[in-house]
Amino acid sequence: MNPPFASLLDTASVLICAGAGGVGKTTTSAAIALAAARRGRRVVVVTIDPARRLADAIGVTLSHQPEQVQAVGPGELWAVMLDTGATFDGLVRTYSKDPSQAENILQNRFYRNMADSLSGTQEFMAAEKLHELHHDTRFDLVVVDTPPTRNALDFLEAPKQLVHFLDHRLYRVLVAPTRLGMRVASAAAQPFVKMMSKVVGGDALGEAIAFFQAFDGMEPGFRERAAAVMELLAHPGTGYVLVTSPRRAAVDETVFFASELHRQQLAVSALVANRVHPEFAPLLGDSDLHDATVSTAGTTIGGLWDNLLTLRRAVRSETAVIDGLLDSTGLDQTVARASVPLLDHDVHDLDSLQIVAEHLVGLPRSGALG
Repeated sequence: MNPPFASLLDTASVLICAGAGGVGKTTTSAAIALAAARRGRRVVVVTIDPARRLADAIGVTLSHQPEQVQAVGPGELWAVMLDTGATFDGLVRTYSKDPSQAENILQNRFYRNMADSLSGTQEFMAAEKLHELHHDTRFDLVVVDTPPTRNALDFLEAPKQLVHFLDHRLYRVLVAPTRLGMRVASAAAQPFVKMMSKVVGGDALGEAIAFFQAFDGMEPGFRERAAAVMELLAHPGTGYVLVTSPRRAAVDETVFFASELHRQQLAVSALVANRVHPEFAPLLGDSDLHDATVSTAGTTIGGLWDNLLTLRRAVRSETAVIDGLLDSTGLDQTVARASVPLLDHDVHDLDSLQIVAEHLVGLPRSGALG
């Protein structure tokens, strides 16, 4: 028997929600956080996705600092949106040996461009934000709303990539003038410097070299933080919630992500099937519906029976798709499962978000995973 979703909300310290685009992942993340807060947890939900749907759903203005949502007791619900630049600035100040080193880095044009746009920076800063919130004594549960699947994998890989970068020969060349003496290192790096100057321009390369030289000595702190983040991502208290919908493309993305988690030895904690058709008249068998439809064909009531039969077929089709997902991923009875039915309204405030939360924690419902 699968564990109830509610038990995961009561015991986890981090829940990372992942899934394909368009499956309602942001809404589900917010609903998970709301459900946990209603159960007495002190929860913060953080969105890495730059879309502002989370703010719309919970009705607060999101910023880099957590904002509390009112009246969700008996626990607390907070929300925050990742600001890559501000998070990176905070790390620089933390690991600089003195304010002068921090200021040299923060004012460097290469650093400013890298903090805002370099590939991988957002993902590592998201992991850093998770670490920061996890160690914030105001919260006992952090819910992370990740970008669509492929970018979510970048988020999981970011700490490892940072360590690889610090070990790279190119990085050692760039910081060499500080470590070995400007004259000797400059001679050793001269061919590289000339080549890169032609490609990116002398001024840009000079700013980059100045940044890495200013960065020298901060690597141990960044390594330690990356290691701590990797440990947190693999900690038993960190759960991975796969959010999908009964569409083939979404299911394929979910299978892919589950296999990547398995490759990284990270276990799936829960599966949420979102926007499934509810099953009406569950006490009536398929043959009963078919007979009623045939016997009343051409009448008004016959049209209603036909609609009910069509919905029943949709439910069966969705169930087959989700069952195929479970078979493909090997998710067993240790994984919590929940279904959220296709609603007749958008989720745009706390009241409608509460409806989703109620389905997650096991109030009566029907659908593919019910």
